[in-house]
Amino acid sequence: MKLNQQKILAALLMLLLLTACGFQLRGQISALPFKSMYIDAPDGHTIGMDLERTIGSSSTTKVVTQRAEAEAVLQVISAVGERRILSLSGGGRVREFILVYRVVYRLLDQQGIEIVKNTEISLMRNLPFLDAQILAKEAEEQLLYKDMQSDAIQQIIWRLAAIKI
Repeated sequence: MKLNQQKILAALLMLLLLTACGFQLRGQISALPFKSMYIDAPDGHTIGMDLERTIGSSSTTKVVTQRAEAEAVLQVISAVGERRILSLSGGGRVREFILVYRVVYRLLDQQGIEIVKNTEISLMRNLPFLDAQILAKEAEEQLLYKDMQSDAIQQIIWRLAAIKI
């Protein structure tokens, strides 16, 4: 009987130690410091729609369609993907590309005053390349760009959530 009590006490002590360390998983942002936000993104890019969807679903901030109704304006100045050669074979054929995705944004208040100056987020991924798999590598490249855009959106939201007004 005494052995069982010691085991229970040890288990409770371990549970207490694990919960007391303060560890938390990085989850969704529940509150941005604005009640409403307008998103101004370049035409032809999906980043604006993805930002609207992510902010609307993961925070208490309402995304509005009219700039005048917004407490803050998130301007996505540019969102550009680049592909550069990273390595070549001995015969001069491309072996590997590096994909770079850059997003530049800024945040304005209702009066147009900058809260956050132009900020760039730059993400990179390696893309191994084989001539025999051109179609598959094109699809993989598009998936990597989409993944980098999602990462950039999460970084923007985390940075916006850290703003103290």
